[in-house]
Amino acid sequence: MPNDRILSGLSLAQKAGQVASGEFSVEKAVKEGRAFLVIVAGDASDNTKKKMKNMTEFYEVPIYFYSIKENLGRCIGKEYRAAAAVTHPGFADSIEKQLKLVSQLNREEQAWQK
Repeated sequence: MPNDRILSGLSLAQKAGQVASGEFSVEKAVKEGRAFLVIVAGDASDNTKKKMKNMTEFYEVPIYFYSIKENLGRCIGKEYRAAAAVTHPGFADSIEKQLKLVSQLNREEQAWQK
């Protein structure tokens, strides 16, 4: 996790009070229209991933699967968190740019390995 810009951005957003964390709080933020980005831990349960994916698609909120529950929680000063929602458009844009960059690099690496 050292020098992870995504988790660092999430940490900054949390310090500014712009993160909802935990499944219930994320769901509430999305349904109230306050969430601009949702991040779900890669090791979250399949049920949680499906529920979050379906909900964010319906409400048209970007969703990314990233890191693990321990790291997602630690970066926002909590224990384990399966999901987090960024409730500020500026923080969400900044974090999403980093997530897209990581996704692109992962795709390129997978293509190179084939």
